[in-house]
Amino acid sequence: MQVALDDYVWAAGVATDLVNTAPEVWHGEDHLPDLAALAGFADLHSIPTPARASDLRAVHRLRTTVRDLIDHPDRAYLISGATVLTSSIGHTTLDTSSDRSRWAVSLRPGATVSDALSLICGVGLLGVVHTLGAGRFHACGAPTCQGAFIDTTRPGRRRYCMPGLCGNRANVANHRARRATAIRTGHTSRSDASLQPYDSQSQNNSHTKDKR
Repeated sequence: MQVALDDYVWAAGVATDLVNTAPEVWHGEDHLPDLAALAGFADLHSIPTPARASDLRAVHRLRTTVRDLIDHPDRAYLISGATVLTSSIGHTTLDTSSDRSRWAVSLRPGATVSDALSLICGVGLLGVVHTLGAGRFHACGAPTCQGAFIDTTRPGRRRYCMPGLCGNRANVANHRARRATAIRTGHTSRSDASLQPYDSQSQNNSHTKDKR
């Protein structure tokens, strides 16, 4: 397996996905509770499959380390921590398998799923710090969410760790607050009916486990 040094957007996305499997993000429910769940995560991101219980423990430790780095977005701290993640895991090479050559890191033989994730997260962190700056590491903007994320969007205005979930629920809350204010002040209007689609969506999502 190789991780291209300029593929930091993908790598940062994997790091974001990893930290948001933690139990504090899901009311105490770990979304990587066992090897089967870790295998599914590994398959989703095309990385080596876990084989033993020690793999799971190692990934849990890595998850804590990466979350700590995201929570403390000091440039020097991020660079130091991410460098540790990438050290002694592989070797740097010039990948010429495509039309354009790319510097990449190849995992050493026998690398584990934790090694792969450590390398990916390290590349993601270093790439974002170098290309976009240390201001792209954030806690989720939803008031009741404990998630975190690395913002690799062009404008840098991402607010939520899981936009489809956190963003939708924030919209619902905002619409309800505006409607309640309008009712109290007697300024309701036909535009308040726009709340209904959000309520319907919320009801449709009621069977999906909520992380807050």
